[in-house]
Amino acid sequence: MGSHVEATSIFEEHRSLLFSVAYRMLGSAADAEDVVQDAWLRWSSADRAQITQPKAYLVRIVTNLAVDTLRSARVQRESYVGPWLPEPILTGPDIAEDAARAESVSLAMLVVLESLTELERAVFILKEVFGFPYGEIAEAIDRSEATVRQLGHRARSHVQARRPRFSADRESRRVVTERFFAASMGGDLNELMQVLAPDVTIWTDGGGKVRAALRPIHGAEKVAAWLIGIGKRPYQGVALEDMRAEVVQINGEPAVLALGNGRPITVVTVEPDASGRIVGIRVIANPDKLVPVAGGIRHTL
Repeated sequence: MGSHVEATSIFEEHRSLLFSVAYRMLGSAADAEDVVQDAWLRWSSADRAQITQPKAYLVRIVTNLAVDTLRSARVQRESYVGPWLPEPILTGPDIAEDAARAESVSLAMLVVLESLTELERAVFILKEVFGFPYGEIAEAIDRSEATVRQLGHRARSHVQARRPRFSADRESRRVVTERFFAASMGGDLNELMQVLAPDVTIWTDGGGKVRAALRPIHGAEKVAAWLIGIGKRPYQGVALEDMRAEVVQINGEPAVLALGNGRPITVVTVEPDASGRIVGIRVIANPDKLVPVAGGIRHTL
C-alpha cells in the first residue's frame, strides 16, 4: 500500500462515506470537509504498510477528528445569536429514495443529534446509520465494547423519545411543502392557517447577521403573523417580488429555497404531522450557512 497513487485511490473510494459520517456528526458541510481533509493528511503520512483495514482506519480518524471538532464547536455555539440550526446541503434523488438514510440526515434529526454527547452521537451514527458492529466502534473511539453498547442504548432511547413524531412519505411531504410555499409567498393568511397545526413551532437561524426571530415562535396564529410580516418589507435588501423561490431537495427532503440578487437568501423545511398539517418549520438565513447551497454542489450521503 506504499504508492501515493494507491493511497489516493483508496482514500477516494471511501471519501463519500467519510464525509457522510463527519456531516452527521457536525451538522456543518464546511466543518465536515475540513475533517475529511485532515483525515487525508493523516492517511497520506501514515505507515500504510501496517494498515490492514483501510476503511476502518479512515472511519476511526474521521470519527475522532469530528468528536474533537464538535467539542470546540459547542463552546462557540454558546454565544450564537438566536436558534442554532444545521447547515443545509443539496442532496440528489438517491438519498430521498432511502427513507432511513434520508431521515438520518434531515434537519429535524440533526437537531435531535445535537442533544447527544459527542460519543453518544458517534456511536449512534456509526451503528444505526452505517451498521458498523460494536466491536469496530469500540476500536474507533477507544472505549470498551460494553461502554459502547451502553452509549448506543442511551443514544437510541434519547433519539426515539425526541425524533420527529411522523415520517410522511416523500410525495406527501412535497405536497405539504408546495402548499406552504404558495401560501407564505402569496401572503395568504387563511391558507396558512389551514396548513399549520395549532401547536406549530418555527425556528429561524439568522446567526445575528440577518433579520430573524431570536427565539422559537409557537402557535399557528403567531407563526402565520410572523411569516406574513416578513414578506411585507424587503428581506436582506430584496423585495418579495424580486425573489425567486423553488422547491428543491435539501438534506433528503423537499425544501423551499429563496434566491435574490443571484444568491440564496433562505432555506425553509417543514415537518408535517400525520394529518398533513405542519408542526415544525425551520428557516436558515445565516449567509455563512448557505454557502454550500450557493455552490450548487449535490452531496451523496
